[in-house]
Parts: sequence; C-alpha cells; structure tokens
Amino acid sequence: MSKLSLISRGILKENPTFVLVLGMCPTLATTTSAINGMEMGLATMFVLILSNIVISLLAPVVPDKVHIPVYIVVIATFVTLLQLVMQAYTPAVYQTLGLFIPLIVVNCIVLGRAEAFANKHGVLESALDGIGIGLGFTLSLTVIGMVRELLGSLSIFGWKIIPGDGILAFVLAPGAFIVLGYLMVLFNKLTKKN
Repeated sequence: MSKLSLISRGILKENPTFVLVLGMCPTLATTTSAINGMEMGLATMFVLILSNIVISLLAPVVPDKVHIPVYIVVIATFVTLLQLVMQAYTPAVYQTLGLFIPLIVVNCIVLGRAEAFANKHGVLESALDGIGIGLGFTLSLTVIGMVRELLGSLSIFGWKIIPGDGILAFVLAPGAFIVLGYLMVLFNKLTKKN
C-alpha cells in the first residue's frame, strides 16, 4: 500500500465520522462552530499519530493478555501531555473543549486504530494511518461545525456572513444530529463507487 493511499484512506474510504461512524460524542458535542470542530479534530489527531507510533513499537513485546490496558496507558499519556500543553499555551481552546479533551482517552477512534492497525504495522505506516484518520476526523468535524455555525448563527469561523439571527436548533443537540445525518448521506453518495 502506498504512503499516499494510507493517508487518503483515512480521509475517504475509512473516514471515522462519515463512514465508520466512530467518535460520535465529540462529533456531536464540539461542533457548534467550525473552529471548535477543527480544534477537537487536531487534538485527536495529535494523540492518534503519537499513540499509533508508540503502539507500533510496543506491540511486538506486549503480551496479548495485557495489550489493551497498555494501549490505554499510552493513549492516556499523550492525552495528559496534550491537556497540560493546552492549559499552558492555549487556555481559551482548553476552556472551550473542556471535558472532551480527557475523553480522547476512551475515544474509540484512537483505541480502534491502535488495535486494528498500529499493532500490526511498522512505525511509518502507523504514523501515516494516524495522519489519514486524524485528517479525516478533523475535516469531518470542521465541516459539521461550519454547517451548524452557518445555519445556527449565520457565521463561519466566527465571521458573520449574513446579518440577522440563525436557526437556534442548529447550535443545539438536535441540529447536530440533523447536520450529521445529512452530511453522512452526502459524503457516502459522493464517495460511493458504482
């Protein structure tokens, strides 16, 4: 498998949000705006890439009976590191994402990629898989956030596009489900090969 196909597979064929339907908690909760979605996606991508690399190195020496707990400790280490760096250097972002940063530890995207890919492949392939899946997740969350922000407050990335008030429902939970559903249908229609 080529390096480019490892990355593009995570964006299109195995997109965590629109195809695999993983990580729905942060997808629905943090995408009230495009910037929130992008920040959550980038935070998850950071953890995904680094944990994939370390897990691919550890996998040959970790016994099968304890590999899941070991993977969780590796992921939790990188989430803690991310949390401390965000608190120190980007407190506003940390404040916005709040509880959802520590929840990356149990995000099924990160643990799923460790189990399905990183423990069976080398460091480079695992890093590229982390980049691809991370980009797919980041792009998904950003697009969902853009649509919700546009319909909910008539702005994109905080910039007012149309004067007036948007439809409040799109900033709230029902809007997240509606936008996610329509975007999943659209994404799968566009990427489906006949």
